[in-house]
Amino acid sequence: MNPYILATLLFGLGLGTTITFASSHWLLAWMGLEINTLAILPLMARHHHPRAVEATTKYFLTQATAAATILFASTTNAWLTGQWDILQMAHPIPTNMVLLSLALKIGLAPMHSWLPEVLQGLDLTTGLILSTWQKLAPFALLLQIQPNTSILIFLGLTSTLVGGWGGLNQTQLRKILAYSSIAHLGWMLLILQFAPSLTLLALLMYIIMTSSLFLIFKLNQATNINTLATSWAKSPMLASIAPLLLLSLGGLPPLSGFMPKWLILQELTKQDLPLAATFAALTALLSLYFYLRLSYTMALTLSPNSPTGTTPWRLPHLQTTMPMTIFTTLSLFMLPLTPATIVLLTF
Repeated sequence: MNPYILATLLFGLGLGTTITFASSHWLLAWMGLEINTLAILPLMARHHHPRAVEATTKYFLTQATAAATILFASTTNAWLTGQWDILQMAHPIPTNMVLLSLALKIGLAPMHSWLPEVLQGLDLTTGLILSTWQKLAPFALLLQIQPNTSILIFLGLTSTLVGGWGGLNQTQLRKILAYSSIAHLGWMLLILQFAPSLTLLALLMYIIMTSSLFLIFKLNQATNINTLATSWAKSPMLASIAPLLLLSLGGLPPLSGFMPKWLILQELTKQDLPLAATFAALTALLSLYFYLRLSYTMALTLSPNSPTGTTPWRLPHLQTTMPMTIFTTLSLFMLPLTPATIVLLTF
């Protein structure tokens, strides 16, 4: 792709998200979401492959449906209450419509079926943008609305269950990452109405950990579980660090991924929701199983056709490794900073 066109599209991505962040009017927020969607579509379809075109078409139809529902809900809210302000969502009908359309936009269960298929049709770089940056604008709206409804608990628990269950039988890494994304988004939604700062913390940690995992897979040029077995021959150090990163995504102490899960379970217990906390903790075990599968394949398995003297695997790569290094370090060692993080998020 022409670098000028690429720069324009990335600028459009940033502009759309920034407009949604800065807006207090529903039409302006809707316009930011639309700019965001239109900017990523050419990035998704830049590889002229049937899978990429199919993924782009599915993504466009899903996002257009969600955006139309948001526009309809905001118009209904203005008709019922006379307010276009995002913070003035007083009526339950438009509030629930907006909530469900934003859930469709980010891929929460049970509106999740488009996400694994779309992510599977993309390359790892565009998949990284879709899994991280594209979640920011809808979450900004969710944090502003702060709907106080049991639908949030239902969506959160369903997403944690589907995200864990759906990834069990997968062999494609991008689909596994899609189900991992669904499960993490479920944790964020569970706590949204009780402690929005914890939602923000969980989103930040999810972006850091997912970014480092995508960058590691991109460096190893791995797209399915079998290709992970050759990681040891390509980069031994990375193959020993990546299992720790996967366990951090699973939420095991003393790694960074334990921090949001621990705080969310604590807050749910304080809110007299012990059943929801127990169910979420049990569904996290499902996710942990496929993270352990990836860890086992990457660190404890050698590919049957990987002789140690194969020279092409030893050639130096030309990719920038600094972002991957920063994200991986943050993904592993942020747990001791939990008190400071809580104080920062409170303010």
